[in-house]
Amino acid sequence: MDAVLLARIQFAFTVGYHFLFVPVSLGTGVFMLVAGRRWYKTQAESDKAGFLFWLKLFSLTFVIGVATGITMEFAFGTNWATYSRFVGDIFGAPLAAEALFAFFLESTFLGVLLFGRNRVPRRLYYVSMWLVVCGALLSALWIIIANSWQQTPDGYTVENGKAVLTHFWAAAFNPSTLPRYFHTVFSTFVAGAFMAAAVAVYYLKRGRHVEFAKRTIKVAIVFGLICSIAMPIIGDWQGRVVGKYQPVKMAAYEGIFKTEQGAGLLLFGVMDPANQTLHAKIAVPKLLSLTLTGSANGTVPGLDTVPKEEQPPLQATFATYRVMIVLGFYFILLLLVGLFLWWRKKLFTERRYLTILAWSVPLPVLAIEAGWFATEMGRQPWIVQGLLKTKDAASSVVSASHILTTLIIFVVIYALLFYAWFRKMRQAIAAGPQVTDGEGYGATAPAAGDAAVVTEEVTR
Repeated sequence: MDAVLLARIQFAFTVGYHFLFVPVSLGTGVFMLVAGRRWYKTQAESDKAGFLFWLKLFSLTFVIGVATGITMEFAFGTNWATYSRFVGDIFGAPLAAEALFAFFLESTFLGVLLFGRNRVPRRLYYVSMWLVVCGALLSALWIIIANSWQQTPDGYTVENGKAVLTHFWAAAFNPSTLPRYFHTVFSTFVAGAFMAAAVAVYYLKRGRHVEFAKRTIKVAIVFGLICSIAMPIIGDWQGRVVGKYQPVKMAAYEGIFKTEQGAGLLLFGVMDPANQTLHAKIAVPKLLSLTLTGSANGTVPGLDTVPKEEQPPLQATFATYRVMIVLGFYFILLLLVGLFLWWRKKLFTERRYLTILAWSVPLPVLAIEAGWFATEMGRQPWIVQGLLKTKDAASSVVSASHILTTLIIFVVIYALLFYAWFRKMRQAIAAGPQVTDGEGYGATAPAAGDAAVVTEEVTR
């Protein structure tokens, strides 16, 4: 196989695998914070148990997320050396900031949560919960800044074949940074809400930790519904940016092969890249033009504006984008049904709904992965939009056999890591919130208390 193709497959695999844990980490972090705030206010032993339960899930996911994220950065200097030389002056700053200002903030105060209970003042311990979550969100921001610059580069000039930073804030907050950041973060909140709901369903069906489960599923449905409803609004914001700065990507999303005036918003269609057409098309007339241009008769550029070699992989881009859209509306509908059942006082007893809710837990992560695939494939053949093509960005000295060997090793090791993480998560959920002896913040010493138990579970 071609070395560039293998390098792309390897990077897609490592990024896609790493991002399995990002939504779980950010999502459980929110519920950890909610439970921690409740415990801080009430000082009840049951609320402490709930906080430590979410802390355990968050910590387990954080550890494997860190381990699987390191390989991505190594790939920049090995498989993508030409790319790294081109963007190093710009790309290095947000990656360094992510490590220095976000990762260390998150990991330092996570250490306080794991080892500092009864060793630091109660208020500092509570503040540490917020700093852990803020560190995670800040980490996501720096990564989005780096990736968004590839989509809509700004604040740079090209000198001697390299992109040189000329305006930090223009590069950092390029046109696509904020919509993509909020779109990503809210999607992880939806994933966290579904995971929390699935945990609650697990306990409700078994008659264990019932009060904890009822409280959790209520928060999950309300929080998940708010974030799910926000997603189309943020998506519209992001879509306008894509339509303006990456019109070819938008054309691939909507299956627009020829430039149109008064283009409709696609509801259904069957992509036929070979014949450059869309079959069985169902669309809302003129809505896409109105959304992107502000005029119902506005012009929407089609794929015919670029040569075929500069078109993205149409079938994959089109399909993954639609998977994300369909699942997004499914989440809204499902959570609305849950809100209705709650109003009718049937939420905790409607077993069919609870089963569907629990089995839907992987779907938000699938939607996120599909959205990322659509975003990255829709940019092709450019690795940096309009500046550097993917085929020209790969290292010229790393052979296909070397890349294939490391890819196989990654698959094996990542499979083992996933098994270990999944097994530990199952054990933690099966055990549930554990109420320890004593009351309040200083009830038990950390060496023999629940903080040590959390640490042991994470490091075992």
